[in-house]
Amino acid sequence: MKEDARPLPVSPYGVTKLAAENLCYLYWKNYGVPVVSLRYFTVYGPRQRPDMAIHRFVHAILNEREIQIYGDGQQLRDFTFVNDVIDALELATQREVKGEVFNIGGGHTISVNALIQSIESLVGKKARIRHVEQQKGDARDTLADTAKAQRLLSWSPQTDLGCGLKTYIAWVLNPSPVQ
Repeated sequence: MKEDARPLPVSPYGVTKLAAENLCYLYWKNYGVPVVSLRYFTVYGPRQRPDMAIHRFVHAILNEREIQIYGDGQQLRDFTFVNDVIDALELATQREVKGEVFNIGGGHTISVNALIQSIESLVGKKARIRHVEQQKGDARDTLADTAKAQRLLSWSPQTDLGCGLKTYIAWVLNPSPVQ
């Protein structure tokens, strides 16, 4: 997915993200408000939202609870470790890139099924999986083209999914206090 591709979201979530991005651009163009829009691709890591896949999968496997998978599990996702997002945010505030939109993603895809297998391997437990109907409006595959962020922000993801998962699972097993 490139920043200059015409977005046609088919979910309320996607429509609201695009609307917010367009409002930011409007305020930059008409009123000089210095904005930069970052399009995050499935952020994960310590203290992540509990409704996100990696959080749900890790906790379900550790606690031997069932995981509900929408569709066949072959859909591909681009996951981005939270530290890489923080780096992108810092760089976006330091560069003269007002009014721009950047994809911030891990730069690789993994299927939901393969993600669960990776988590199983790291925690040493087997997942209990139940497949249900695919959600309406859910993209089949996501992959961020981060070439623009590399070119204009000098940013690229530094944390591969394996290292990020290990870090997240270690935090789940021994959460550190908020600093």
